[in-house]
Amino acid sequence: MSGFNDLDARIQAAADQFAEASQEEYAWSLALPGLKKRVVKLLSLLQSAMYPGVFREKRLSAKNVREEICKYLRLSARQLNKILEEVLPEEEPGRIRTIAEQFFGSLGEISKCLETDIQAAYEGDPAARSAKEIILAYPGFEAVSIYRLAHCLHKLSVPLLPRMMTEYAHRITGIDIHPGANIGRYFFIDHGTGVVIGETCTIGEHVKIYQGVTLGAKSFALDENGNPTKGIKRHPDIGNHVVIYSGATILGGDTVIGDHCVIGGNVWLTHSVKAGQTIFYNNGD
Repeated sequence: MSGFNDLDARIQAAADQFAEASQEEYAWSLALPGLKKRVVKLLSLLQSAMYPGVFREKRLSAKNVREEICKYLRLSARQLNKILEEVLPEEEPGRIRTIAEQFFGSLGEISKCLETDIQAAYEGDPAARSAKEIILAYPGFEAVSIYRLAHCLHKLSVPLLPRMMTEYAHRITGIDIHPGANIGRYFFIDHGTGVVIGETCTIGEHVKIYQGVTLGAKSFALDENGNPTKGIKRHPDIGNHVVIYSGATILGGDTVIGDHCVIGGNVWLTHSVKAGQTIFYNNGD
């Protein structure tokens, strides 16, 4: 009996600690129950609207496509509004409506951009047999499609939600793209595992990168309190028609990779590269 009492005492002590933290440090979390699951649900609804034959679970007849898409878009709008009310509790309802209107007004352009990404994957991978295969089986497309939705919300100054969306993509694909990055059309991530693209990175059009590529920051500048300085340019700029092979690391906010460059596998770069150059890893031999 004493063993049970000891266990219960430890449970009570842990509960006291967690309750204190929830009320003091993490009081905000009490107002966001189930937010992670609802973000995933929002993505599922949006993907079902954009690609109903792929992400929808039930069979869909051609004559009902538009009706089903409207249904998923309306459900998405409701879900987005609920999330916006929670992550923007101080905002006026009119501002939340405006964000939702601007986001849904951008979906057509996002879809067109994703079509270029599908084309880039098909043209950039000899193993790709069809657009269907790319949409259904390529983790790079999954991650980029979620990123493009999240990036739109990021540009609308929505907090928290865009990062949760891309972190969900990170979890299911192994590809980490910050929603603040600016990525042009015809973008292809081949294989993808371990790719990291930082917040202030810019990537031009017709860019292909392979697994394990990091487009990251050097050491951070610190403020007077010793914390990393926020809102400064930290990540590289990648030009148009660039290929970056597996394991390459490119760091720094003042690093620019020019158009038509090829960066070889395992290269470590902290300086700019002029247009048209090919950079290979040299192990000193």
